[in-house]
Amino acid sequence: QFLFVVTFTTFLLCCVEYDVLFANRPLNHSHAGAAAPDRSKVTLPDAILPAPQCAQRIRASGWIIFLLVMAAAFWLYRLVKVLCSLLGYWEIRSFYIKALNIPSEGLCNYSWQEVQARLIALQRRQQMCVHKRELTELDIYHRILRFKNYTVAMVNKSLLPVRFRLPLLGPVVFLTQGLKYNLELLLFWGPGSLFQNKWSLRPQCKRAGARRELARGL
Repeated sequence: QFLFVVTFTTFLLCCVEYDVLFANRPLNHSHAGAAAPDRSKVTLPDAILPAPQCAQRIRASGWIIFLLVMAAAFWLYRLVKVLCSLLGYWEIRSFYIKALNIPSEGLCNYSWQEVQARLIALQRRQQMCVHKRELTELDIYHRILRFKNYTVAMVNKSLLPVRFRLPLLGPVVFLTQGLKYNLELLLFWGPGSLFQNKWSLRPQCKRAGARRELARGL
């Protein structure tokens, strides 16, 4: 989808002759042995530039090249992120198979309660979580949904700017994927985020006296 948007936008900017498309410039359709040209009729192929001329326009525009480089860098970043996610999913799969003794082909036959019971039993045997000797179902939920719980709590306390008042419409909720991504980058996994890993806050975030300094840093 991202590649299609970038390619189509570049095509519209550099490969279309808009003066011809909107009939601001007459186009001669005549060919050898053809009838008299009808200059009032313009078709889409008439307004599309040949590939060499389109490539020349792209090379001649520094802004287009800069934006294409930025788009390529963003696409590579998304590709690396997807690969990291795949590695994480592979580790989860290995954990289910080796630690919980749940084969991948039989996973659909296990309920979430059975998976939780195996996690709690594994904690008793191997002490995966060093902060507590015994895990409960609530501990597992908190660990898995920690970021979502923080996000929901901040929305409920009106700490995140997702509600706006529009004329005639009144209060509306506005949370796009881009805004959600920026908030998560800022609060959870960015370089200056509140968490030092996926489950624990940085020590300075736990001190009440450092709240104003941390807020200014964000």
